[in-house]
Amino acid sequence: MLWFFCISIVWVILLRFINPPLTYLMLQRGFERKAEGKTWKLKKEWKDFEDISMNLKRAVLAAEDARFLVHHGFDFEAIEKAYQKNKKGKKIRGGSTISQQTAKNVFLWPGRSYVRKAFEAYFTLLIEIFWSKERILEVYLNVIETGDGIYGMEVATQTYYGKSCESLLKSEAALLAAVLPNPRRWTPLKPTAYIYHKKGVILRNMRNLGKLEF
Repeated sequence: MLWFFCISIVWVILLRFINPPLTYLMLQRGFERKAEGKTWKLKKEWKDFEDISMNLKRAVLAAEDARFLVHHGFDFEAIEKAYQKNKKGKKIRGGSTISQQTAKNVFLWPGRSYVRKAFEAYFTLLIEIFWSKERILEVYLNVIETGDGIYGMEVATQTYYGKSCESLLKSEAALLAAVLPNPRRWTPLKPTAYIYHKKGVILRNMRNLGKLEF
């Protein structure tokens, strides 16, 4: 147990300065494609925090975690709202913050087991302690799944908009953020009515965020 704590802390500290080369999900998706008889596909390109459009940062926060800059890894208000909504209907709504999603994406495997969630909480605490908010959001925007075999916002914007994420417009950023919950099902190239609705909500939430200060 002591070795686990020591290794995990060192691992987290190293990734504060070293960009994660791969994630479990990237490898899993690659092997899933091979099992389906498809070619291996893993497209990613790192973009430093300061080179990512502020429109994109605002859109992702508005869509995924509006209280990112004020919470310490867990948004208990969002968790309570998700719990109450899930009690009333069949559709499961998550309450995960960007910090939790980053911890899961970088250090863990996909899944909903209690064991995985416990590890997620542990690594969320570690990155909130040892990383800055800028680093957490930078890593999130660079490793998140954004399409079939596509990871990170830079490759996503090159694929869907034919340009770098440095120059995304507000509407483009909001549309890209709208498909993040299921980027292999939805695409900014062919938005559904539901995605257009989400885009509008995200644009309104972006105006409510105020000035971002990291």
